[in-house]
Amino acid sequence: MSSHSVSETDSESPWSGGKSPFGVSYGKIFMWFFLVSDALTFSGLLCAYGFMRHKHPEVWPNPGDVFTHFPFYHGHIPLAYVGLMTLILIMSSVTMVLAVEAGHRNDRKNVTKWMLFTIIGGAMFVGSQAWEWYHFIEGTEHGALRSVFIDGQWTQQIVHGANMTVNEYGLPVFANFFFFITGFHGFHVFSGVIINIIIFINVLKGTYEKRGHYEMIEKVGLYWHFVDLVWVFVFTFFYLL
Repeated sequence: MSSHSVSETDSESPWSGGKSPFGVSYGKIFMWFFLVSDALTFSGLLCAYGFMRHKHPEVWPNPGDVFTHFPFYHGHIPLAYVGLMTLILIMSSVTMVLAVEAGHRNDRKNVTKWMLFTIIGGAMFVGSQAWEWYHFIEGTEHGALRSVFIDGQWTQQIVHGANMTVNEYGLPVFANFFFFITGFHGFHVFSGVIINIIIFINVLKGTYEKRGHYEMIEKVGLYWHFVDLVWVFVFTFFYLL
């Protein structure tokens, strides 16, 4: 009877997990798992928004009539500010691409520069979204006459702005979707900015230079590109269609 020992003669331990699928690191694989699951969450939210919009087409607010404000301009420019926010986020995705490319060349100086620009772009987007929320909640000066449920009965009163129960611009459910979808995405961007700051500090400390690679930049880059791509869908389905 052979006394063959697997642990002593095989080239790798049975607990090693074998070869990585697609020849990529476990970190990238798990990042992709997370992004796929997150994509399904956003898809569900946008589908729910679409169903409710088509259920009430005659009373559903037109985003082009709601989001018309722009800083330092007292007139109305439909969706101009949202378009600016989109441009800022897309440009931050470009700077992230440049940071990843510099990381492949182990170019610490350019990784630092492009990561800083990415952080600035993300922070500008989050700040812009907060400004948009403020004006959506504040509403217009004249307001609108809406049915409000008070003390067990419906009554008509002038409503300014929007919250989770009343909406100057139309159905309250429109505001609910706005707060949840844009807020959920904004939380992703804010989280990405925090992660990018941590990575940026590690770059300054030379952590990845000591490791001999900048793969962590590529991992957070995947997340950042995903956040940007999701906003393109949110912008298209929520604001444009």
